[in-house]
Amino acid sequence: DMKIGVIGDEDTVTGMVLAGVGHVDGQGKKNFLVVDAKTHQREIEDTFQELTSRKDIAMVLITQSCAEIIRQAVDAYSVSGQVVPTVLEIPSKEQPYDPRKDAIMQR
Repeated sequence: DMKIGVIGDEDTVTGMVLAGVGHVDGQGKKNFLVVDAKTHQREIEDTFQELTSRKDIAMVLITQSCAEIIRQAVDAYSVSGQVVPTVLEIPSKEQPYDPRKDAIMQR
């Protein structure tokens, strides 16, 4: 049973969870992370690494503003050639999408 991971601002993650994307297993492991002003870069990066290494995650949606915070990790994953899970940068309500910053659009 493949899942979608989500990293983003509260509005984006809440919308995805309400749409049925959110999942919490028996150990309390979630497939989403709400990023706010108090969230440290390390926590975002750790969640990204965890989601991209899990076998039950097929896609990771990350808002472009969060991807900018951990740009090195996102670019390293893109260069690795790994296609599952697929990492897609999406716009958020506060920040418009900029295709020049998206590694997928730079191919």
